[in-house]
Amino acid sequence: MASIDLNCDCGESFGAYKIGDDAAMLDLVTTANVACGFHGGDPLIMAETFRLAKGKGVAVGAHPSFPDLWGFGRRRLPFSPAEIERLVAYQVGAAAALAAYSGHRLTHVKPHGALSNVAAEDIEVARAIARSIKAVDPGLVFLAIAGTKLESAANAEGLKVAREIYADRGYGDDGLLISRSEEGAVLHDPEKIAARVLAMLKEGAVIANSGRRIPIAVDSICVHGDTPNAVAIAHMLRDRLIGAGYTLKPFVAS
Repeated sequence: MASIDLNCDCGESFGAYKIGDDAAMLDLVTTANVACGFHGGDPLIMAETFRLAKGKGVAVGAHPSFPDLWGFGRRRLPFSPAEIERLVAYQVGAAAALAAYSGHRLTHVKPHGALSNVAAEDIEVARAIARSIKAVDPGLVFLAIAGTKLESAANAEGLKVAREIYADRGYGDDGLLISRSEEGAVLHDPEKIAARVLAMLKEGAVIANSGRRIPIAVDSICVHGDTPNAVAIAHMLRDRLIGAGYTLKPFVAS
């Protein structure tokens, strides 16, 4: 059977505020997307997350966002593509520095939250992110939501791309993530989540909440680290993937 990557968004605690169980998640995933201080994370949290990931053999990437600590990066803010390009470069640079400080190295960049959702629909924003990655380090992989403008932008800018699906998020008939304000946007049942992911891998398609199939290619599966039962979801998904014959490994060696 094929290999597959299991990634999580982590390092999203900030100062005295704890979000998620990074240590437990890093025991289960093969790749971690580390917050860069704009929606979560701070220099101490970033350094510790990179250190833990290094010790567990987990590949790491930058997880840049809109500058929105109050909204956890999930509000659409009115920045221009040129401003976004620089905001992303700033965060990728910080992540690269702290990864090096911790004895690790970045392999990729994955935009977070509203920034990712905007870019999934808007090619100009998506290409601004891609240009930023290319300018900072053209060897970094663009981890992009499969079948969206993010994937198109990575290809247009000549970046290596890894295509991801979300284990714990609902999809609309357009192949995009549905708003978190809508029913069915966030999934919680580990058994149902694992079954849906295996079906998407088998069929090579995103399965929308309506049941519609949208053909895509998949290199990585994401589990959010901040959901209350994230560890249970990741554990079930890992076990079911291995049970189905998949080899779990990073899409880029760390």
